[in-house]
Amino acid sequence: MITVKSRILKSVLLGCCTVVAASASYAIISHKDLEERLVKDQEQLITAKLNEYTNYQAPELRLDSGEISQDLEHKVKAGESISSIFSELNLSREDLHKIIHANSVGKLFAEVLPGKDLTVTLNASGELEQLTYAKNPFETLIATRHDNRFDVTVLNKKIDYEVATASTTIRSSLFEDGKKAGLPEKLIMKLADILAWDIDLALNLREGDQFTVVYEKLFVDGEEFDSGDILSLEFINHGKPFKAVRFQDSKGRIDYYTPEGNSLRKAFLQTPMDFAKISSHFDLHRVHPILNTIRAHKGVDYSAAIGTPVKSTADGKIIFRGDKNGYGNVVEIQHNQQYSTLYAHLSGFKSNLKLGSTVKQGDVIGYVGNTGLATGPHLHYEFRIKGEHVNPLTAKLPRSLPLDNSLLAEFKAQTQALIAKLNQAKADSALALN
Repeated sequence: MITVKSRILKSVLLGCCTVVAASASYAIISHKDLEERLVKDQEQLITAKLNEYTNYQAPELRLDSGEISQDLEHKVKAGESISSIFSELNLSREDLHKIIHANSVGKLFAEVLPGKDLTVTLNASGELEQLTYAKNPFETLIATRHDNRFDVTVLNKKIDYEVATASTTIRSSLFEDGKKAGLPEKLIMKLADILAWDIDLALNLREGDQFTVVYEKLFVDGEEFDSGDILSLEFINHGKPFKAVRFQDSKGRIDYYTPEGNSLRKAFLQTPMDFAKISSHFDLHRVHPILNTIRAHKGVDYSAAIGTPVKSTADGKIIFRGDKNGYGNVVEIQHNQQYSTLYAHLSGFKSNLKLGSTVKQGDVIGYVGNTGLATGPHLHYEFRIKGEHVNPLTAKLPRSLPLDNSLLAEFKAQTQALIAKLNQAKADSALALN
């Protein structure tokens, strides 16, 4: 959409209206000569005004760039880049180069996303005066011309936080029941991540399980635009309660702990995928479904759709990435001198990872496929301790260390109110049910 701001037409109309108004006032005088004189004066004045404004369009007249401006509003489309947008709008590539290289904020203009709004302000000469990009509801990037350069800044709006709660009983699935309870989708996934060390939600979730979550809602200018972090939660699985509370230490590191300060994070996740189903268990005497011979199944198979993300179950280094015979596409990770894991039948690999890359627990390393000797799309997952295959579902996995004693006082001070809010939400939910 193009909006042209022009003061010329407004001035012409205002001038003409003033003349007509003056004429109307004098017209009440009945003297004939005076009336004829006023009509003549009126015609001369209008002619003079029209000639005056006609001169504004003459080539020899030079306007200040602030007199006329033009705003071009462009919504970024899929597949567009800032470079292609500049080309489409016939804007100077030199100006774009100056903006991108102005400072660290300028580089963010190169990351425009589909659906976001970009506003281009041109001066009378058609030069770019200002470029504005609404990066998100609370950050707007602004590049403003000053002589032959651009000042690039970011306008930050204040984010307000509100604590909210959600409680429900599982009737169909964590995802569906969580959404019905009002919990945002990304926080349902976060809930699964937090509990992944203690509850396998792919296998052990059952009807009647319950959860209560305390979380953040984010507002800008009084409008809710997103959800923040989970602050505390309780999940009752098979009648056994699991509680977690968020803690951020003095170095900005965030993790989840029991109310007593014990870390929920184990060295290994129980499963390498979210909400996957086991299709074949660890079995050293299994009959191979394709070869029809006794061949040990030294891992666990998880059935899932092709393209489902596969995660590293622990921190480590990639020691193999490629094709491995019947295993198809494989990623193998060494976690320390004792532990290693293998992920097979992948449809593809995470593009930024290669042999020797380090990965963190929960990082996506590849995607479910059916490469190699596979009867259908699934992930084959193996766990080894000192080179020996063990059942990943029953192996004793090491738990990371609890909080240092020096942090316990800070932990209690920060989390006490979150636990109290959790308990109040549980009580309110129980009262509502009754």
